[in-house]
Amino acid sequence: MAVVRDLRVLLRFRDFRRLLVVRLLSQGADGVYQVGLATYVVFSPEKQTSAAAIASAMAVLLLPYSLVGPFAGVLLDRWRRRQVLVYGNLLRALLATVTAVLIAAQVPDWLFYVSALCVTAVNRFVLAGLSAALPRVVDAERLVMANSLSPTAGTLAAVAGGGLAFVVRLLVSDSDAAVVLLGAVLYLCALLASLRMAPGLLGPDRALVRPRMADALRGTARGLAGGVRHLAEPARRQAAWTLAAMTLMRFCYGALTVLLLMLCRYAWSSDTERGLALLGLAVGVSGAGFFAAAVVTPAAAGRLGPVRWMVVCAAAAAVLEPALGLPFAEVPGLVAAFVLGIVTQGAKIATDTVVQASVDDAYRGRIFSVYDVLFNVAFVGAAAVAAVMLPPDGRSVALVVGVAAVYGAIALTLARFDPR
Repeated sequence: MAVVRDLRVLLRFRDFRRLLVVRLLSQGADGVYQVGLATYVVFSPEKQTSAAAIASAMAVLLLPYSLVGPFAGVLLDRWRRRQVLVYGNLLRALLATVTAVLIAAQVPDWLFYVSALCVTAVNRFVLAGLSAALPRVVDAERLVMANSLSPTAGTLAAVAGGGLAFVVRLLVSDSDAAVVLLGAVLYLCALLASLRMAPGLLGPDRALVRPRMADALRGTARGLAGGVRHLAEPARRQAAWTLAAMTLMRFCYGALTVLLLMLCRYAWSSDTERGLALLGLAVGVSGAGFFAAAVVTPAAAGRLGPVRWMVVCAAAAAVLEPALGLPFAEVPGLVAAFVLGIVTQGAKIATDTVVQASVDDAYRGRIFSVYDVLFNVAFVGAAAVAAVMLPPDGRSVALVVGVAAVYGAIALTLARFDPR
């Protein structure tokens, strides 16, 4: 397979191997930690979980990525990136340990959320540092290959970490604190792996750091505003419309995710352990849908065009989501999770393609930063809306029908806009 061959080529670079180990351990720990948080919020037997609590947890997990992300690069261009990996993982290990203690002590929820928020805020610096360091460990000829394989491997590590957390949670009763501690141990392992690299290996070059930090931060804010203005130009209408459509589809996916969590917790089982097992199965099925989208989308988007492929995805969701969701039953719900995985990831791949092809290279990074903010804020906003609409057991006809209507509106709008 081409992927295996490419990976073998990259693994010949010693420093790439070491950086990849740090990424795998770090993102594997992220997966463990995030599942530990989710199971504590949703599936703790002593908690009567509400959609509002789920929305709060999602805000903790996602908003730091949105708010800190665009400005992380300014600091990473001033701090030694290897030291960011060392101290970032040390800080996350300490904070994760604090989170575990807070879970065991059953402190007020706001204190738990503050601890979790700090961990996820540090995550953004570590992940950005891992990406920024890649050009320092491979040659220019293989950089595109490394940019493709390394984040994919990290995502798989996060999924594997989440699976490990589910297994620990199911095998050990009342083990949310133990799961979070396991994440802390993996963060420490990532720290130790970082120490195998020389302090100056990953850059940045001090001689190239010119603007003062305050000027650089202001410049970043102005750059984001410039990216938005670039999208507003008539020549970028296709990119702007697809970004808006993807934001709405992400909103729909977020609302249905909260609904699924509530169904697993209350409607499909009165036993928290079985509900957790159902959630783990749903996550796995949705992940299979994401993988299927990665296989199907290149051919489908190449044949139809990326915008028409998004129309197909949105239209399929508009029809299948209520058909599978309104029974509020386990098997149709799991099939819906698979379908929505394909639809959401297929549309995202198409959106990425349109944005990359439609905007000037000088603005591309800034527009993807705006894209990242919209992507996560839409998910959190959807959770907040679901918190208002969902009944305690998650069975909300209004939410399912409303989401289907949004998918339908997206499909109709894009179909009218598509120049083909």
